[in-house]
Amino acid sequence: MSDFIFLPLIFLGLIILISSFFTVKQQSAAIIERFGKFQSIRHSGLQLKIPLVDRIAGRLSLKITQLDVIVETKTKDDVFVRLKVSVQYKVIRDKVEDAFYKLDYPHDQITSYVFDVVRAEVPKMILDHVFLKKDDIAIAVKSELNEAMLDYGYDIIKTLVTDIDPDAQVKEAMNRINAADREKTAAQYEGDAQRILIVEKAKAEAESKRLQGQGIADQRREIARGLEESVMVLNRVGINSQEASALIVVTQHYDTLQSIGQHTNSNLILLPNSPQAGSQMLNEMVASFAASNQIGESMKDAKKKNNQ
Repeated sequence: MSDFIFLPLIFLGLIILISSFFTVKQQSAAIIERFGKFQSIRHSGLQLKIPLVDRIAGRLSLKITQLDVIVETKTKDDVFVRLKVSVQYKVIRDKVEDAFYKLDYPHDQITSYVFDVVRAEVPKMILDHVFLKKDDIAIAVKSELNEAMLDYGYDIIKTLVTDIDPDAQVKEAMNRINAADREKTAAQYEGDAQRILIVEKAKAEAESKRLQGQGIADQRREIARGLEESVMVLNRVGINSQEASALIVVTQHYDTLQSIGQHTNSNLILLPNSPQAGSQMLNEMVASFAASNQIGESMKDAKKKNNQ
């Protein structure tokens, strides 16, 4: 009968003994209180507490935690914008007691500081500068949080501005401005390309004209040389220069008529083109050359008399 009385006591003692042992996970800490007063902090591993006297008041993770805060504020150029600020923080290992007892809701405390800093910094900037200086905003948030949360046992590892979201109408307007700028740039490039083509085409035409003129000049020079040689040959057989020139012109006249006859689709008409016109042209040329010589002789005689 007495054994049955002691069995519950033994069972209760075993339960109390077993409850005096507890484990703490890696990268975490347990806060032990004795009769409601802070007693100690236990870290990872198997731990022991006094049964019915000590109790585990709470556990804190020592891992890095991320808190995302969405802040809506207005820029200097009166544009409403939403910023997403990501705060990475952790409990300082040596200040677990402060982190557990001084703050009930650390998330709310951190969120309040983020709102305060962002709404103090962003209204100083225009929208474009908010995008350009988002790192400056993150640094300002981290500096303010570090100073405030260090006393509460929290270390701010990193703050990041991960998203900047202006009003939908503002984004649409920005896209239109960007598109207009790109179209303007494209038009400028197209205009420059067309101007270069026109300049190069003008240069090519000028070079073509120059070479064409040079070719015509060379052609005429060679024709003149050929005529000079022809006159010299005719002079050797007793034909004077005037008659030789007239003969050459008539010969070229008939060569031209022959060339026209070889091309049935030619639109060139040489006037006069009758057989009698050839002899008439020759007589007129001889007479004109003779008249020119007389005029030249008269002018020479007049100059001599004037000099005398």
